[in-house]
Amino acid sequence: MPDVLLIDDDASFQAALTELVRAEGFSVEGAGSLGEARAYLSEHAPDLALVDLKLPDGSGLELLPEIQNGATEVILITGHATVDSAVEALRSGASDYLTKPVDIPRLKSVLANVVRRRELREEIHALRGTLRSLGHFGPLIGSSPPMQAVYDMIARVAPTDATVLVQGESGTGKELVAQTLHGLSRRRKGPFVALNCSAVSPQLIESELFGHERGSFTGAARTHKGYFERAEGGTLFLDEVSEMPIELQVRLLRVLETGIVARVGGETELKVDVRVVAATNREPGQAVADGKLREDLLYRLSVFPIRLPALRERAGDVELLAGAFLAEFNAAEGTRKGISRAALGLLRGGRATCASSRMPYTAPSSSPTRRSRPGTFRCCAPRSRTGGSRKSQARAGWSSSGSAVRSPKRSAGSSSPPWTSTAETRRRRPRRSGSA
Repeated sequence: MPDVLLIDDDASFQAALTELVRAEGFSVEGAGSLGEARAYLSEHAPDLALVDLKLPDGSGLELLPEIQNGATEVILITGHATVDSAVEALRSGASDYLTKPVDIPRLKSVLANVVRRRELREEIHALRGTLRSLGHFGPLIGSSPPMQAVYDMIARVAPTDATVLVQGESGTGKELVAQTLHGLSRRRKGPFVALNCSAVSPQLIESELFGHERGSFTGAARTHKGYFERAEGGTLFLDEVSEMPIELQVRLLRVLETGIVARVGGETELKVDVRVVAATNREPGQAVADGKLREDLLYRLSVFPIRLPALRERAGDVELLAGAFLAEFNAAEGTRKGISRAALGLLRGGRATCASSRMPYTAPSSSPTRRSRPGTFRCCAPRSRTGGSRKSQARAGWSSSGSAVRSPKRSAGSSSPPWTSTAETRRRRPRRSGSA
């Protein structure tokens, strides 16, 4: 049953409205002041809060930042309605605005919308759970236990504004984690801005990050907004943060502590509302020891650290990733390609069958043979399949179709089996004594 918190200091109005709301199938809890409301909200998250604008110990608007948990809708009620108060309420995050005496048909419509939205949230939550069990969590792909642990951490920290440090090897999907954090946060309607700190020259990164004023240096023909300003109300992703110049890390630390930036060459300080997600492919502790990352900055960035596992630690995820990449390729090229069993066998690191020779071949190992280069594998099919004369094929014991050449029937006393290649027969033939 959906629950409602009714906050109003008028006892008679609260009793009458409680009966109306209960008749619509809601459970109702009452509070007569901000203090009582805060005490209830500290332990519960109601589906709806009906808040009187004027209360004995303050304004109902003061509760809105505290109620914004993603699960509770807020509707303000007042007997002193003005255009300014309505605009302020909606800007503060209220879903609607009702005046006293309350229009009962409109109240019923609002309550019906709350029920529908709750059902939609539950359905979306169930669908996300299903997708997660199939190996999809936002743009992330993987169903292995290490990735499920990563999903748990993302789901726990995404609704907050805590700074997150993502650590993982190159190619593990650190930016996808940042995008997922943004998509599941209250800032999802705001911008997601990404900056690769290693891709910007040390001379320009300060201007790119904090912006600059016109004329602040040679070539600054106009005022430039930095990444912090462009990410206002959203998320700023700082990739490879350990590659940022050490002297610039001091300025970044101050922004994280105060939420204030100053453009290069400017005197005015700007307040910014930005959530920072940083990433590095280094071990953070080692980066500090090597002088690549300030220890105090690491402390500020790693409020909630997330380590991404490498693909070699994610048993079973290779097939999911290969299927996703192939589906993306098919959609882009208008094709309908699939992955063969032999290819899947190679992806799993096992043995498969060569389609040309019907003989087994093995995925490359970490220790290459004398005849193969690292990171490559050789099919067992003969080289003559891709070139070479019939004479060389015959010498190697292969026909032009790629199959072994059948030797003539062995005579009595012959030691060579009928399927032995010509080259092998020559190797087995004993030398005649006394030959020149």
